[in-house]
Amino acid sequence: MREEEHDGYVQSLEAFADRHRERLAEPMRAYGSGSAPAAHGRYTLVGQPETLVVCERMEYARLLPYGLWDVELEHTDLDDLAYAWGVRRPTR
Repeated sequence: MREEEHDGYVQSLEAFADRHRERLAEPMRAYGSGSAPAAHGRYTLVGQPETLVVCERMEYARLLPYGLWDVELEHTDLDDLAYAWGVRRPTR
């Protein structure tokens, strides 16, 4: 997240969660714990606390999570979450 976004981000995230409550629940039903994809070790981010923030970033700054993700984790986790969230993976 960019520095200028820090102020008011919690309120912004709460508003995002309220607006997308049902959409946020869909990946949990389809890909969350107990689902066939999860049983095969995929969609590990679905249902994690950070999912809300990552989905919000994918919605409004789609490339940002990928730029930050390169440093820490494999893109598979992020790609799975992007698919579950219903956004097209950005071209790198």
